[in-house]
Amino acid sequence: MNDNPCVRPDPSRRFPDGSSVRSVRSVVLCAVLLGTAGWGTVRAAETAAAEPPQEAWLRERLEWFQDLKFGFMMHWAPYSQWGCIESWPLVEADKWARPDDLKAWIDRDRDMARFTRDYRALPKTFDPVRFDPRAWAAAAKAAGMRYVVFTTKHHDGFCMYDTRLTDFRITSPDVPFHSNARSNVVKEVFDTFRADGFAIGAYFSKADWNSPDYWDPSAPSPNRNPNYDTLANPEKWARFVKFTHGQIEELMTGYGPVDILWLDAGQVRPPKQDLGMDDLVAMARRHRPGLIVVDRTVHGRHENYRTPEQQVPKEPPPYVWETCMTMGDQWSFKPGDRYKSTHSLVGLLVDIVGKGGNFLLNVGPQPDGELPAEAVSRMREIGAWMAVSGGAIYGTRAVAPYKDGRVVFTRKGTTVHAILLASAEGAGLPERIEFGGLRPAPGSEVRMLGVRDPMKWATDAAGRTAIEVPAAVRAAPPCSHAWAFSFEVSP
Repeated sequence: MNDNPCVRPDPSRRFPDGSSVRSVRSVVLCAVLLGTAGWGTVRAAETAAAEPPQEAWLRERLEWFQDLKFGFMMHWAPYSQWGCIESWPLVEADKWARPDDLKAWIDRDRDMARFTRDYRALPKTFDPVRFDPRAWAAAAKAAGMRYVVFTTKHHDGFCMYDTRLTDFRITSPDVPFHSNARSNVVKEVFDTFRADGFAIGAYFSKADWNSPDYWDPSAPSPNRNPNYDTLANPEKWARFVKFTHGQIEELMTGYGPVDILWLDAGQVRPPKQDLGMDDLVAMARRHRPGLIVVDRTVHGRHENYRTPEQQVPKEPPPYVWETCMTMGDQWSFKPGDRYKSTHSLVGLLVDIVGKGGNFLLNVGPQPDGELPAEAVSRMREIGAWMAVSGGAIYGTRAVAPYKDGRVVFTRKGTTVHAILLASAEGAGLPERIEFGGLRPAPGSEVRMLGVRDPMKWATDAAGRTAIEVPAAVRAAPPCSHAWAFSFEVSP
């Protein structure tokens, strides 16, 4: 692979908290237990060591990516009309994809053929007239998010962009929304978020259950894989490979600068589902130099960072990573979804960043195109916390010992941030904060982010540091859920 030049965002770009995009060197991660009860763990396969990329430009790009820390993901397509799980109900073997309270799923078990027909017909009633990407970008920016990953095509094969390679798309004449000025949804999302300073990520499923060269309509499709022998039918599979390369080339050439190609459907891999990834990635980077590629769960040179799903590692992994997680229970919109509390979401963000990761938080837009009001409220509340404490999040790296009790550490240069997680929802600041493992340099000031005056501190003979929190600050703290203290450490 060629050492392509790295296309980077403007380092002078300013965000609402006054900080800028910049690159800092990674702190070497050690395998130290940091688990937070109830916040999940990753599978053993996800904790395996990953070989860092050989290309200097890619290492630099991954440094830039790690500076962003907080991203916004959206799963949205005609399936949102049913409030059902995206794509997976089409796979008869995946019974887990059926919520028992929806009649549509009961009908599926009675007549899978009819269910599939009705699901495939959902685009004919999809008319999200309240879709306004400016509102989405405003909500994400208010939350303190800095990159977006949008589902251009999920496994069911429906494209949310104006592809020329299939009629199963948002701009097809049989989709009511096709005549809307914003019908090319991916272009609208990417252009709007990019103009608002966001890095752009394109989610794309390598599987396509609408393609006759992936699921042959003349045969049953019992599982998520091709329903024919790809090795015995190389010409048929070659057509699918050409189709997939063509769709990705459309995204790389017609939708402005793309920073991340986020490839899902990890079962699509050699030997039976060989997409020619070397050629695909080379093509994508010819059009978009500096592109980060995430070939999810297919560990190797094209999985530039790893993406534990709905989970947070117990230990800081020795590779670049991002937790992707839903704000509610489901990736796509579900009426009455149960959203995590702001307290839990801030705790997740702090825990993930303290372990050296990024947090990609997903919200499923409604079928009318608006974000759910409760989700927007959560995003606004997270943003209020980030406006005060973002300096302890953006551009930081993990630093051993990573955590001591409810105190999580991050580092930026010689500055360490000690972030105290509230003991419970609504709990206030204690009079005294103690931690070990890291200590302020002699003569260093300890400051609480959002508070003007430095605070008294002392380190005892055992190496534990105590910070005294004034009564006035405890009575009117600058934020809720967690509080960040910064100090200098010896180089």
